[in-house]
Amino acid sequence: MARSCEICGKGPMHGHQISHAHNVSQRVWYPNVQKVKVVAGGTRRRMKVCTRCLRSGAVVKAASGRSARAVS
Repeated sequence: MARSCEICGKGPMHGHQISHAHNVSQRVWYPNVQKVKVVAGGTRRRMKVCTRCLRSGAVVKAASGRSARAVS
């Protein structure tokens, strides 16, 4: 799936949108997925990760090359 987290597998959820007049139509809720550079298996790679995995520490973000060069 394109809009899913590569860590926990969270993906789109389907349901109904119900208006005030109770007209029912299909709708989709997408997870908040961000493209981040991650240290995985000792290498840096870009992954699609949901914000819950980022907040919980399930993923270690890679240090950007710019800030590392600026500090040293």
